Amino acid sequence: MIFNYDFIIQEMKGSSNPNNSKKIHSLPHLATFRTHLRKAATPAEAYLWTYLQNRKLEGKKFRRQHSIGNYIVDFYCAQKRLAIELDGNGHVDVSQQLYDEERDLFISYYNIKVLRFENKQVFDNLDFVLSEIRFCFNRL
Repeated sequence: MIFNYDFIIQEMKGSSNPNNSKKIHSLPHLATFRTHLRKAATPAEAYLWTYLQNRKLEGKKFRRQHSIGNYIVDFYCAQKRLAIELDGNGHVDVSQQLYDEERDLFISYYNIKVLRFENKQVFDNLDFVLSEIRFCFNRL
């Protein structure tokens, strides 16, 4: 499979640029799907959420299953323009990795940093995950 940069460029042209006020967050046509994803959270998402919800981490507000363009990220902190993705077993597949790269490229175009962790890291090394998130707070 070839990385489809043309698709990403077309998506960017169809959306706003980072300095434009056109809405790219929480698009209405994805509302039902976002709600479904929140209700069907993976165990890793549910566990990490207990540490992010209600401004528990450094007083920063996070949203779950937040859409940016037509992509939905697991967690998003608007104040720091930080998206967090938890990757399960499906992300070892080459086609999924290419999709993730395209999505990260699109999201980073809007000056949003994407952090990725494996589900296993959330359970086996939560302190590291939270430390990396805090580190990004200080850099962004």
